[in-house]
Amino acid sequence: MSSSVASAPTAGSAVTFSLVARWQNLRALAWDRSLLYASRGYELLRGDFSSRSAPAEIGWEHVATFRPSQWRSISVSNRLTSRLFRDGFHALAVSQSGTLVGTVPGAIITLRRGEKEFRVSHVIPRGTRPLHIAIVPNGRFYWGEYFDNASREEVHIYGSSDQGESWRIAHTFPKGAVRHVHNVVHDPWGDCLWILTGDYGDECRILRASYDLRRVETVLQGNQQARAVAMVPTEKGLFFASDTPLEKNYVYRMDRSGTISRLVPLSGSSIYGCRVEGNIFFSTLVEPSEVNPDQHVRVYGARVDQVDEKTWPALLAWRKDHWSMRFFQYGNAFLPEGKNDTNFLAVSTIAVQSDDMATSLYAVAA
Repeated sequence: MSSSVASAPTAGSAVTFSLVARWQNLRALAWDRSLLYASRGYELLRGDFSSRSAPAEIGWEHVATFRPSQWRSISVSNRLTSRLFRDGFHALAVSQSGTLVGTVPGAIITLRRGEKEFRVSHVIPRGTRPLHIAIVPNGRFYWGEYFDNASREEVHIYGSSDQGESWRIAHTFPKGAVRHVHNVVHDPWGDCLWILTGDYGDECRILRASYDLRRVETVLQGNQQARAVAMVPTEKGLFFASDTPLEKNYVYRMDRSGTISRLVPLSGSSIYGCRVEGNIFFSTLVEPSEVNPDQHVRVYGARVDQVDEKTWPALLAWRKDHWSMRFFQYGNAFLPEGKNDTNFLAVSTIAVQSDDMATSLYAVAA
């Protein structure tokens, strides 16, 4: 597969879908039921997909902007410099009250309901940005520190109980415990948070935590298959994908009793997953790896109730472009987070041929 278009399912797949729209220079960030938030550089847009007809005709509504430094205002205007300097929005979470909390290089930014410009609510002291932001029903936001941490200093998870107005340290991993935090995931069926950390040996952990992070317990630890970023909770359990350049990667399922099943091999590391109605999707990235040499970004998908290897194929693929991975980013496919009440799968690709920095929308059949 060298094309991103897959209008017919792979043999044996229970997932059928079709490409219905594509937008250049757009990155899908988060669903809020039928609303999809996306960004162009430092501008945040919103599309309403409550109607399942003619999504290509959706008008993207301006929501707000963030004013970066002057030099980033220049670098973001060019595709390659934007990739080089990792410009723009990288994550977004939406509260029930309408508050938006996002990440941009070097900062957590907050937009209160009715405002039109994001403001910096927290300057990130280590690293450039967290990979994800979580929100729980009581309105608290959480994110974990993600930085190189070669000396294995203590690592913090930050939380906000005032709608992103201020941030405090909610949990600390002691020095030498973990390298960094990959993700904090809200599990509405388990009434808990899941914390995913890396990168080597016992630093690789999947932990269950209470909403206030006063109780944190390790569920899985100690090998590269516990090195995960992408996790999708469901009623009957959790789906997660490993993120390692050192071993073959897989999708796993952990049921509510704690039993873990290995489901399907992946062509590379995975850091994004999502749910569309009764279907689960994970994407892979292209990174330097002798074990995972595939030069295609891929999206895998299956129905929640049919998740063996035969029914979880690679459905989409994009070949990595020729630009340096070190400077111009790994090839990747971003899958927006949040609660998606539509039948649409949004996929934003970067550093790939044909669809660099584009968002494709697929209608997934019931």
